[in-house]
Amino acid sequence: MSVTRVFVGRLAGRGVFDPVGDRIGKVRDVLVVFRAAGAPRVVGLIVEIPGKRRVFVPIGRVTSIGSGQVITTGLINVRRFEQRGGETRMIAELIGRDVQLAPEQTGAAATTARIEDAAIERSRSGEWLVSEVFVRLPKPAAPFSRGDSRIVRWSELRWPSSAAGSQSAELLIQTMVDLKPADLAEALLELPQHRMLEVIGELPDERVADALEEMSEQDQLALLAQLPSDRTADVLDRMEPDDAADLISALPTAQGEELLDLMEPEEAEDVRRLLEYDADTAGGLMSPAPIVLSGESSVAEGLAMIRRAEIPPAMASAVYVTHPPYETPTGEYIGMAHFQRMLRFPPHERLVSLIDTEIEPVTVDASAAEVSRRLASYDLVAMPVVDGQRHLVGVVTVDDVLDHLLPDDWRHADDDPSSPAAWGAAR
Repeated sequence: MSVTRVFVGRLAGRGVFDPVGDRIGKVRDVLVVFRAAGAPRVVGLIVEIPGKRRVFVPIGRVTSIGSGQVITTGLINVRRFEQRGGETRMIAELIGRDVQLAPEQTGAAATTARIEDAAIERSRSGEWLVSEVFVRLPKPAAPFSRGDSRIVRWSELRWPSSAAGSQSAELLIQTMVDLKPADLAEALLELPQHRMLEVIGELPDERVADALEEMSEQDQLALLAQLPSDRTADVLDRMEPDDAADLISALPTAQGEELLDLMEPEEAEDVRRLLEYDADTAGGLMSPAPIVLSGESSVAEGLAMIRRAEIPPAMASAVYVTHPPYETPTGEYIGMAHFQRMLRFPPHERLVSLIDTEIEPVTVDASAAEVSRRLASYDLVAMPVVDGQRHLVGVVTVDDVLDHLLPDDWRHADDDPSSPAAWGAAR
């Protein structure tokens, strides 16, 4: 059943379907334009289609908004969404903003409230307009209490036509909690710059680091240029050492040294070591923090090490056995114990009895092409890297190699360049 009024918070995440019931994607935001008089007009939906690409669907091609789903004509432009001047995203830019309530709403002087949701409604002329907003007043002095909430008409808000004003990023961040790093990076880059910086300012360093690792070098540098040095250093501390080294190597030398000095000494040491190698060699691609154990360690100990949540899947594919010391650079490399092989042995079995000694590690100066050939030849997702004395210094994973082999713009390239740019008319 189609409705003529819906709150944006409930609309987000709903499935979008064509007339025959095939799923097109899901709603991510609602796009509006402010007018000189009257409520903002809805111009379309931002829809995420397969491939995590966000596209624009004009509101005129939405035939029905029902409970749990949105029906369209089926004709959409599959070009990646780009926000135009004068357009405003309701979830990303309006929700969480502070506004002034008219005196008749509070029974006193104009009061500041925060928008927590907003409703769009279809008018008699067929246009969709922002009709009402759900706002929360400032919380009283009593502890553990929340401010009163109410629904008010848009016309009862004191709001400049430019939609200026302070805005909290808290509600927007809540919509990003479950996003994977690549999706978080894309969501951040789609925001207006000032809004992106507000969100990053409230995100934990770990989440910013995850997102930064998934951005192109150009986007990384543009973002870091807007952050203070101490925050940048904190984020670099949380990044994988190889990703941090790649980023620092792209900065001016003086700025890179400043950030290394601000980083935690242990993290900075790993990054400095990686910067000694050429970027297109195994030494430049590797992570310097593999899982290293002695040959006398048990299968149970090995499985406990790779079970840790912070270990990336590719890095958790094997445990590497060396002579002491067991921090890189280690003692002489002995072999690797594959995760799947460890599962076939009893927990008390020593790792030395099941390690693979036939796979020769690559040296730090091996080319990226050589590393990729070795990974493919042995059907591995991770390859040990040793120095001239066969000390284990790191591990190259398949994702590191793919990042190097793919073109620089692979994150923004179309899924199928040969496919037509649009279904139906262009936006």
